[in-house]
Amino acid sequence: MPAGEESSIFSRVHESDLLGGVDTATRLPFGVTRYYAGLAASDDPDSDPIAAQFIPRPAEQVVLPYESADPIGDTRWLVVERLIHHYPDRALLLVSDRCATYCRHCFRRHFTGNGGGRVSDAQMDAVCAYLSRTPAVREILLSGGDPLMLSDRDLDAILHRLHAVDQDYLIRLCTRLPVVLPARVTDSLARMLEGHRSVWAVIHANHPREITDDFRLAARRLLQAGVPVANQAVLLRGINDDADTLEALFRSLARAGVRPYYLFQGDLAAGTAHFRVPLEKGIALMRTLRSRLSGLALPTYAVDLPGGAGKVPVESSLIRTEADAYVLRAADGSEHRYPREGLPS
Repeated sequence: MPAGEESSIFSRVHESDLLGGVDTATRLPFGVTRYYAGLAASDDPDSDPIAAQFIPRPAEQVVLPYESADPIGDTRWLVVERLIHHYPDRALLLVSDRCATYCRHCFRRHFTGNGGGRVSDAQMDAVCAYLSRTPAVREILLSGGDPLMLSDRDLDAILHRLHAVDQDYLIRLCTRLPVVLPARVTDSLARMLEGHRSVWAVIHANHPREITDDFRLAARRLLQAGVPVANQAVLLRGINDDADTLEALFRSLARAGVRPYYLFQGDLAAGTAHFRVPLEKGIALMRTLRSRLSGLALPTYAVDLPGGAGKVPVESSLIRTEADAYVLRAADGSEHRYPREGLPS
């Protein structure tokens, strides 16, 4: 994209009042790297799948009654500041509230950009104390915000503190920076991660245009350091909700050595109804993709049940479809309703 066009994206958003009417409890900051803005073919979020992921639109100010700033129930499972313990063997640590690019479909609106910056030493003391008395936890997810917004030194210190509790922890580094700022994945970062045991990178790419040579280099650095890389995509209306786009994305990821891991149904996050796709369409897309892709390139289509009931695979958990809701079964056998919104399929 020519420099002048890139600049117009920044001026258009900063001069707009698209965020002004959004409640402060659900407002998501605007921010985008020049690299990621440069992947957009235009500054029209209604027609460009990259621009749509970072430019606010008026629809973001429409909050439906069943939407919230915390649709998957982080606060319900918060055990100490910054540590969420929902699943018995896994805990999620919010190490930073900052992102290099703020995705407009973000589900962690109660925290992202509003959660107090980097995790403090005192908070880490409380986190490690809880983990020390909770041996059932075997895996730690580092998220936020984005953990790669921390310096190599700060991230290294957090990893050392966690491994001092249990050297066998499996660590998941949940980051979008290899997609929106691949230059962040430096040789020094790769060397630092190579010095820790059992670290995985779980990234977030939604469209095949995000799989650039710069992205491939970042992925290769991680892989050569012994850090496996998996991808979690979100099914997004008007961005990737067709079989050809998803097939191209998953094939491109697999060729780069990145395992397509999950394709998530959109969460009921405040102001994101314009991104969500009906479950029937998601199921139909998976049926088509299953006829085109091998298991190596086919992710699990999953949904986080509203209110913090947990993550389930859509296709095997959908019990029935009612007039106003899909009814899905959680892992504990309970039934939960995900609204049918009447969006075009």
